Amino acid sequence: MEPTPDQILVQRVQRGDQAAFELLVMKYQRRIFRLIMRFIRDPAQAEDVAQETFLRAYRAIAQFRGDSQFYTWLYRIAVNTAKKTLAEGARERSLRDQQGETDETSAHDGQLSDMETPEAVLAGRQVARTVNDAMDGLPEDLRMAIALREIEGMSYEDIAQAMCCPVGTVRSRIFRAREAIARRLQPLLGKKTGTRW
Repeated sequence: MEPTPDQILVQRVQRGDQAAFELLVMKYQRRIFRLIMRFIRDPAQAEDVAQETFLRAYRAIAQFRGDSQFYTWLYRIAVNTAKKTLAEGARERSLRDQQGETDETSAHDGQLSDMETPEAVLAGRQVARTVNDAMDGLPEDLRMAIALREIEGMSYEDIAQAMCCPVGTVRSRIFRAREAIARRLQPLLGKKTGTRW
């Protein structure tokens, strides 16, 4: 089987080619940053954690055997680095919440499309805020599993590798996370109990 572009780059890095690692960083830095931002809401601190993730990956790349895809291995490092930062007492997330409200306001510039009534915009913001709050309130393992699946679009198998647990555990965590979010959304959406979002 022909090696993937990532495998070729990893092999080059393992032979001492630093430029190849820079290409991997360029390819994955946004995805890693987005992933970390789901858990560490301070952009400056998330950037530090992303840089630490790539530094750890660079130091450990000689041990990468290719048993999993490179991005799965890298995500595992990112998740572990984020967990370490949270365990050491990550700063409060209020900065992100304030920034989120500013971004939502400036994104519209006061102009509403024909389909966006003020009530619809307000309801959409309330739903988004409720989903974010529900995710923030989840236990760490559920929050990571749902973020990797719904935000990063990873497969159950890749999430299992990234979180170092069986696929069945991943499915259970994602199910429980979805149920918890659905319960929080129920009053806003007026759905019956038992139906999911």
